[in-house]
Amino acid sequence: MFPASRYSIQAQRCIRALKTVKADHAPPQLYTWRWKCSSAVTPRITSHYTICPRDKDPRWEGVEMERFADEADVVIVGGGPAGLSAAIRLKQLANEQEKDLRVCLVEKASQIGAHTLSGACLEPSALNELFSDWKERGAPLNTPVTEDVFSLLTKKYRIPVPMLPGLPMNNHGNYIVRLGHFVRWLGEQAEELGVEIYPGYAAAEVLFHEDGSVKGIATNDVGIAKDGSPKDVFERGMELHAKVTLFGEGCHGHLAKQLYRQFNLRENCEPQTYAIGLKEVWLIDEKKWRPGRVEHSVGWPLNRNTYGGSFLYHLNEGEPLVALGFVVGLDYTNPYLSPFREFQRWKHHPFIAKTLEGGNRIAYGARALNEGGYQVCVLYILFMNYCGTVHASFNLWDNLKKSWIWKELYSVRNIRPSFHNYFGLYGGMVYTGVFYWILRGKEPWTLKHAGLDSAQLRPAKECTAIEYPKPDGKLSFDLLSSVALSGTNHEGDQPPHLTLKDDSVPVANNLAIYDGPEQRFCPAGVYEYVPLETGEGMRLQINAQNCVHCKTCDIKDPSQNINWVVPEGSGGPAYNGM
Repeated sequence: MFPASRYSIQAQRCIRALKTVKADHAPPQLYTWRWKCSSAVTPRITSHYTICPRDKDPRWEGVEMERFADEADVVIVGGGPAGLSAAIRLKQLANEQEKDLRVCLVEKASQIGAHTLSGACLEPSALNELFSDWKERGAPLNTPVTEDVFSLLTKKYRIPVPMLPGLPMNNHGNYIVRLGHFVRWLGEQAEELGVEIYPGYAAAEVLFHEDGSVKGIATNDVGIAKDGSPKDVFERGMELHAKVTLFGEGCHGHLAKQLYRQFNLRENCEPQTYAIGLKEVWLIDEKKWRPGRVEHSVGWPLNRNTYGGSFLYHLNEGEPLVALGFVVGLDYTNPYLSPFREFQRWKHHPFIAKTLEGGNRIAYGARALNEGGYQVCVLYILFMNYCGTVHASFNLWDNLKKSWIWKELYSVRNIRPSFHNYFGLYGGMVYTGVFYWILRGKEPWTLKHAGLDSAQLRPAKECTAIEYPKPDGKLSFDLLSSVALSGTNHEGDQPPHLTLKDDSVPVANNLAIYDGPEQRFCPAGVYEYVPLETGEGMRLQINAQNCVHCKTCDIKDPSQNINWVVPEGSGGPAYNGM
């Protein structure tokens, strides 16, 4: 059942161990909204079984719904830094104690690292704890930070900001990495330790025991047509049962959302807040290349009340490469704002353009980022997720509170919410300078976030439309040519994995009130409003094949009508060292 790859050398063992289980229970209905698969007024958009249940669809009558199952000690969802590090540490401990511990990791990307995107500056403390000999093992940390630059940008000028020791943007001792390459290396280390890694299999469902505890996961079904009907090649996904199930899906994981609801994990914390990060990799003129240089900026082109900033990192990998990106907080209020087009406009600032002029863009991608921090108790949520499956004597919560992770999280807890003031960016910078640099985050209060990002948009009639310059094809580019550089691809004949709880909501609410913000906050051109075939009115068109799996739509949709679910395994971007 598993593809042949260097991450599945133990696949045959798994297949031999497969056993058939009855799985005639239907997947749990996740939504309370009225499902609408067709309407005389609203064109049909959503055909996914989570919205249009198969037990109500006559086309599914008589289809074999039996699933295979396999048993493991630990199942991990997600082959990013968190999931792979957890797998490695578990096998290290088991091997030290000479215990046989079966650890299986599933990853929706076609290969480890293909869906990984980050800046990234890596602080090596955790890596040192995981592998003290990481240099000897060949970890791809090739670029130690040699120079830190921080800027406040106006439309035409740059105001330098001193990088004092101890400020959160000081990167002394860190490394500039291409996180996809680093994750691929982690996968190799995990496999050497005996972790079974299965790329190309998307975890689609959390399985529960009768007592409500987590039983494991099920991978997604394949061979379903775009209209939701079974193809001749239809196959059920498989179940992976485990004593412990760890969820490391990354930001705004769709299984994590199921767990939040199942165990009411958001009850005693603030709403999570997010940002979207857009990134490009460029090959620049070697005369402008300064390996190890790290540049960050805030200010233009965003106004003072829109949280965000940029980075530009000079890599040292044998050729003059730079990684650059732009981050916009998803609590912005103007529905006309386009994070992608702000990114493209930023590259025309004189301080940025001088590095890029004469260079070539070779990669593009985007991903949502967690911004919540201590206030939303991310570690508490993780701990509670484990509690659904872990029956252990150690106190994970106390250990986390004693760790350097907790100390760091607590010390920076007020930096992000400090930007919610009349002066916006400038007030936040002053607060950070005084209370973080001087007091190291020891102020006796904790600021709050503004609320759900989806609730922050103002009606379009209250906002000013933003006129963006046309891309010049040299520094700035259009959206579709950018998505092409991400290598994104999905099987075309499958139900769109961007599902709508109600197909009528986009036009009736999002377009009518907010002028269709999903056409602007999506960094991949997935959503567009087009005229109805009758010529009267508009409809939402979802170009699911463009999706780069950033999750921004699920987060920012003002109606909270979009629910991102996994497509068939291996679909999505094909990043190479992003």
